[in-house]
Amino acid sequence: QVQLVESGGGLVQAGGSLRLSCAASRSIFNIAAMGWYRQAPGKQRELVATIGRGGRTNYADSVKGRFTISRDNAKNTVYLQMNSLKPEDTAVYYCNADAFPSNYWGQGTQVTVSS
Repeated sequence: QVQLVESGGGLVQAGGSLRLSCAASRSIFNIAAMGWYRQAPGKQRELVATIGRGGRTNYADSVKGRFTISRDNAKNTVYLQMNSLKPEDTAVYYCNADAFPSNYWGQGTQVTVSS
């Protein structure tokens, strides 16, 4: 059984920070590249950041310099540190595990940034 559980979302003022956590099943965390995606109302789900098993990271241009993805292998957890938040960051954020041919998704956590 594969399980991804996000936490850490909430309401924050523009310029503030949040840290999202995604606790994953050990069986999938050990083999999968992990990522964060987000979906705003009326928009396509988009890639935010990914981190490979070896620690290589990729970021969407819109969040570079503001967001940091990391992983704690001992805790089977991936994090997304979000700084300098903007109202346009408001979205449901989803944790993803890329285990080809399947992608596994968490249930999502709401991030709302007020102006």
